[in-house]
Amino acid sequence: MDELQHSIYVDRFRLAFHTHHGTAFQDWFVRLAGYAFGADFEEVRPYGPFGDLKCDGRRISTKSVFQCYAPDAMKEAELIAKVDEDFHGARGHWNADMAEWVFVHNDGRGLPPNAVRHIDGLRQVHAPVVIETWSEPELLKLTMDLEPAALQALFGPAASIAIVDRLVMADLVPIIEALQRQEPNAGDPPLTPPSLEKLEKNALSDESGLLLRIGRRKSSLVDIFFRKSPRPDLGERIAEAFRMRYAELKALDLPADKIFKHLQDYAGMNGEPKRQGAALAVLAYFFDSCDIFEDPLVSVEVS
Repeated sequence: MDELQHSIYVDRFRLAFHTHHGTAFQDWFVRLAGYAFGADFEEVRPYGPFGDLKCDGRRISTKSVFQCYAPDAMKEAELIAKVDEDFHGARGHWNADMAEWVFVHNDGRGLPPNAVRHIDGLRQVHAPVVIETWSEPELLKLTMDLEPAALQALFGPAASIAIVDRLVMADLVPIIEALQRQEPNAGDPPLTPPSLEKLEKNALSDESGLLLRIGRRKSSLVDIFFRKSPRPDLGERIAEAFRMRYAELKALDLPADKIFKHLQDYAGMNGEPKRQGAALAVLAYFFDSCDIFEDPLVSVEVS
């Protein structure tokens, strides 16, 4: 797995982590744990009047019981009540078969302070049972330690640097044909070129920056395509459509990386790896040549 594939899979992990809630998050975690731990992991599904005995899955070798909690919005009082209900329920049902209890949640910002203190209290009272909380950092590590075949099974195939380097003009056609069907507003103001500090200004992650750097390996091919196009305004029209989509996303006050992920989808970065590579080249071209994302203000000294 090269660095482009690694960045794509980090990106797809984060999308899954932040968009799955409720039972969808539980199902996703159970699938991830199954690939990570193999036969050492057992899924526990609800059955009859007993439910799942407060266990979404267990790791046999460590006697770990996993419980997932992924509400649409985390509320401290409900969270503490959920921790109590699930931990004490698991203790009652699994007892000697539970040496570790892992609370898996979907709040990448961390748990509220009173919930953290409450969990610390449980650790002190119920030692030697190990109590852990897993969220984005722990699940990301679990994911990126997987073999490439498991990552592909979870998230689909990912373009490699070699695939990007082998792109030819014909590979761009499906992406550009799809983009040219977008209808920009002809009255929009003209685009402005970006500065070299654009990535830093927008606080895009290392993964997003790497995707753009790899895409630039073939962005000159995109430029040639537009210069040879029988429609001299084609590149400008697609640039305007990109700008409109960016403005819509920015108005939602989304983080820069989330906007960038939406723009990847907009560019068509899905499907088989060659199509992903072509879309990445097109996206890098328009990132550099049109007004998507903000340019830093340039200060001028007055003598």
